[in-house]
Amino acid sequence: MSSDWPSFSVDQLSQAGIIDRPMDGNHGELHPKTSDFVPYGIPFIMASDLVSGRVDTEHCAHITKEQAATLRKGFAKTGDVLISHKATIGRTAIVDEIKTEFLVLTPQVTYYRVVDNKKLDRHYLKYYFDSQGFQDLFKAWAGGGSTRSYLGITAQLKLPINLPPIEYQKAVSETLGALDDKIENNRRMNHTLETTAQAIFKSWFVDFDPVTAKAAGRKPFGMDDQAAELFPSHFADSEWGPIPDGWWVGSVALLAKYVNGKNFTKGASGSGKMVIRIAELNSGPGMSTVYNDVQADCENIAYPGDLLFSRSGSLDVYRWHRDEALINQHIFKVTPSRFPQWFVYYQLREAMPFFQGIAADKATTMGHIKREHLAQAQTSIPSDDAIIKAADNLITPIYELIYANERESFILMSVRNVLLPRLLSGELRIPQAEKLVDEVA
Repeated sequence: MSSDWPSFSVDQLSQAGIIDRPMDGNHGELHPKTSDFVPYGIPFIMASDLVSGRVDTEHCAHITKEQAATLRKGFAKTGDVLISHKATIGRTAIVDEIKTEFLVLTPQVTYYRVVDNKKLDRHYLKYYFDSQGFQDLFKAWAGGGSTRSYLGITAQLKLPINLPPIEYQKAVSETLGALDDKIENNRRMNHTLETTAQAIFKSWFVDFDPVTAKAAGRKPFGMDDQAAELFPSHFADSEWGPIPDGWWVGSVALLAKYVNGKNFTKGASGSGKMVIRIAELNSGPGMSTVYNDVQADCENIAYPGDLLFSRSGSLDVYRWHRDEALINQHIFKVTPSRFPQWFVYYQLREAMPFFQGIAADKATTMGHIKREHLAQAQTSIPSDDAIIKAADNLITPIYELIYANERESFILMSVRNVLLPRLLSGELRIPQAEKLVDEVA
């Protein structure tokens, strides 16, 4: 890594009292097992829980406080910088304010704890870990990005860290932090928007609240008279159960065209378009991401705004917000027929527990569904397109704003990734970087 700043090993920083000795989670018999997980308790953080520079304490596993008390190490707390060092390597995050006293880490994750913040800024340390030069070195030392990649604590102690003056570190952190703050604001906004859009969809097309209200002689809550008039006032029996009178039962297979991806990882050239696998859907590009400049049909390319459905591993539906990319096998490109994209998206979300149940029954290491299962996932659909149009007037503006925020965050991350190495090397002056940040953020 080229820089005029003095460089110190992790061990030297530890010996100097600038950081604590790095620590990972418990190995062997003390390592918590899946059977130990509980709905609530102490967050148990794996590499997959380090998402976009933050620790996902909402969807992670948990263990009891009593079990945590039996562990020997791996207790991370607010302010710690985390980095994954086994299998999935190079993911980073800073532990924000947490509701519990500490987090427990797996052996996949190391925490770095800054002790002397007059010598080292923890945000700078996280950005340094994110830099391409450090990531390349980390990957090389860990074994080249294979599934067995590993860089233990002993080896991490030898890692070099460039240490500019603390004033410069803080200036770097503040400059790049302005971008990250905007990205985090977009994430929080989208959480609220997604909750709102999904609530409207569920009320109208899953719980049938307007029909229930009219059947009870009440005005549907939060709905104008024109929209309420479109719904029937009673239910009819169907093979799927009671549905609004006049509606029909169909499958998610009828809502869109589903095109399976191809094996674009085979013969990958290392340049060209990103190949979207399950990992890229969940976490974006990483150290193991594959690129290929092969020519592909439009139906096998994901364009910004396209709908993608992973049919194996972590089954879920996504709206692609990155640049054009190749769709690998095990992922459907979903092209709606006569329905709005949001309608297909939320119908697939509702059907996901059904698909996940099928995948869980597969006697393989990675559960999956087949195309035939799309026809087995049933839903009810209004015969009157006016109901879809009325919902479209409410949901589409929200749905499009969610995408706009995702796309903006992607651009902001790209700008940050361009600025990062130039700031860390001192090539770009802080005022120049601040001006650019102000323009894009």
